Amino acid sequence: MNGTNEINTDTQNIYKELEISEQVYHFSREILESLKARFDEIDKNAEYNQLKVIKAMQQNKVSEACLSGTTGYGYNDLGRETLEAVYASVFHAEDALVRPQITCGTHALALALMSNLRPGDELLSPAGKPYDTLEEVIGIRPSKGSLAEYGVSYKQIDLLADGSFDYDRIRNAVSEKTKLVTIQRSKGYQTRSTFSVKAIGELIAFVKAIKPDVICMVDNCYGEFVERIEPVEVGADMVVGSLIKNPGGGLAPIGGYIAGKKECVENAAYRLTSPGLGKEVGASLGVLRDFYHGLFLAPTVTASALKGAIFAANLYEKLGFKVIPNAVESRHDIIQAVEFGTPEGVIAFCKGIQAAAPVDSFVTPEPWDMPGYDSQVIMAAGAFVSGSSIELSADGPIKPPYAVYFQGGLTFEHARFGIMKSLQSLVNAGIVSLPPKIMSKKN
Repeated sequence: MNGTNEINTDTQNIYKELEISEQVYHFSREILESLKARFDEIDKNAEYNQLKVIKAMQQNKVSEACLSGTTGYGYNDLGRETLEAVYASVFHAEDALVRPQITCGTHALALALMSNLRPGDELLSPAGKPYDTLEEVIGIRPSKGSLAEYGVSYKQIDLLADGSFDYDRIRNAVSEKTKLVTIQRSKGYQTRSTFSVKAIGELIAFVKAIKPDVICMVDNCYGEFVERIEPVEVGADMVVGSLIKNPGGGLAPIGGYIAGKKECVENAAYRLTSPGLGKEVGASLGVLRDFYHGLFLAPTVTASALKGAIFAANLYEKLGFKVIPNAVESRHDIIQAVEFGTPEGVIAFCKGIQAAAPVDSFVTPEPWDMPGYDSQVIMAAGAFVSGSSIELSADGPIKPPYAVYFQGGLTFEHARFGIMKSLQSLVNAGIVSLPPKIMSKKN
């Protein structure tokens, strides 16, 4: 017992050196102790997904030669072609496009939409408003080069009050013009629940029963490896995501992916490069080793981030804040929303997350007019890869209901520390008061 007490004391001391108060430390430990069984289930899913990735790499004969990059045109790039075969296997897809030339998740989604829609087609969103940066891609907010400028119309069906799909209105909305249905798995800057893969599959089956040839695309950002199955396995024609989120494992420095039906992926490849060239060009430069290595680590990194989100939900719910998902709900992405009701709460939370970062911990985040958003946004992300949201990060628009969105953590230990720092920041700002009984807690 003495050895254990010494370890706990040493740990508490270094937290103290990192400016975590005794009250915050003990309150956090109390929350952590209650989550052991929940975390064990997450570890079991991570083991399954880890083996799934290894199996895909072995089946596609990943070799040391695959880790070397190419320059120029990138013809006959073994590593690039094998990586795309691995992604297709992992996501149970016919084909995949995985490229550093895809700059971010929004770019990947825009690419998938613009390559598979033509003038006169209709895009339908049966899951309500899409993520903010897609509004200009679609043309909801006017922007140069939007789908609206190219004659693609848009129809949106909002969710019911309980967050479920409005199947009656969706049935009436699907028409002969409906070419592509986009389903955003994660909540974005909304306070709805994230959709499970099962729920997405039910929606796809419903839409395809009305119009079998409709293309169903799933924005898979933040959802990869949270469950044991992915949306292609329940009927999605395309899944789209960013490599600086879950599948990059914290190592990918850039990139995005599109996986699904061969024709949909080929369309995207021709749009990314040029008609007549498609997937045959696109040098992989020096990123392949990080792409492979990141994908290999992705299941366990995602599990760490998921634990951090659950830890945050339980901590802040106990303090009386509305959290989405709540402390006990099943999880389908790594995002945790906390509603503070005031801009000061959002800002203090983000300052705490930034102060926990390994990079730029001394920087103070402030709201700013970020491109693609309709309000000021604050972002905290002291990351090894700029903007990587599989690393410890938090952000939120400065508008009602003043919710912050926390995600990431390459290790749970870092995610936990980040949440503790966010709480400490709120306590220091006088926004949060800890329960009085915490004051007398001892080792």
